[in-house]
Amino acid sequence: MRWRPRKKRLLFVTGATGFLGAHVVAASEEADWELLAPASRTLDVRERARVLDEITSWTPNAIVHLAYRRDDRRAIVDGSRNIAEAAAAAGARLIHVSSDMVFAGRDAPYTEADTPDAQMNYGKWKAEAEAAVLAACPGAAVVRPSLLYGTDRLAPCQRDVDDVLAGRARMSFFTDEYRNATHAADVAEALVALADRPEVHGPLHVAAPTAISRADLATAFARRLGSPGAVVPTSTLAESGLDRPGRVVLSVARAESLGLTCRDVHTAL
Repeated sequence: MRWRPRKKRLLFVTGATGFLGAHVVAASEEADWELLAPASRTLDVRERARVLDEITSWTPNAIVHLAYRRDDRRAIVDGSRNIAEAAAAAGARLIHVSSDMVFAGRDAPYTEADTPDAQMNYGKWKAEAEAAVLAACPGAAVVRPSLLYGTDRLAPCQRDVDDVLAGRARMSFFTDEYRNATHAADVAEALVALADRPEVHGPLHVAAPTAISRADLATAFARRLGSPGAVVPTSTLAESGLDRPGRVVLSVARAESLGLTCRDVHTAL
């Protein structure tokens, strides 16, 4: 057992060096948590024994699990299961971050009661991870955000727009691909707030209340990047030949009823 004088509650965060992780670090400081955020080279979530030892030794009050590798099923599924087992063993509150990509896409918004039906591996693995987490730690909150962006830091979807505007890349942004694009700071604030809300468990959609197309989102990013008159190249998923969900829109009514709200794009930017 590691000993240290504890003046504050301890929040254990995996994946803190990532885009959302950086926002969670900032939000935890605002909420007066003591933060423990081991780097992936220090704590590989795929190593069950190491994860159990680390978390049960530190006995954090809460855990926010963000770490994943998009093309690595072991990191997504087994890593999440390991974190959940360790959280249960340590008696820690667990907030597991999943994805809207557990859904295949449809016209109607998805609620938390809908069964995941992903067709792509990433979404299937994220759905498997959700099930594994809730089996190991039934009191966990499983948060599904949507496409993330930032202002102080640029997300990959924003860097794509910047690269196109600067002539460093050629790509089109789809008019028929819709998501609840959400500021990462809003999601981070909700994740940290949930660390103090043990009564909230199971799937929870935390995202902006309105959907926006990738094309309209790229135009909003162009304005934010200082190119208000820029015309971003557009296309459709059908024209691209890509096989990925078109309209994945989340209902956020449950989160809003809990006081967990996110801004829409035009307000946040």
